[in-house]
Amino acid sequence: MFAATHTPLRARAVCEAMDLEITPSNVNNVRLKLKRLVDRGILLEPEQGLFTQPRP
Repeated sequence: MFAATHTPLRARAVCEAMDLEITPSNVNNVRLKLKRLVDRGILLEPEQGLFTQPRP
């Protein structure tokens, strides 16, 4: 989903794209997973709460 968009996404938008129920616990779990991907260098967090894929 990050490859299909050129704008950073919030955890809530990722939940919606994955057809997860929008609950605080689901959004927080997705946010934590996205932050782990940032720590591993797979995603970037240009601003707090916004996640995007690095562009070559």
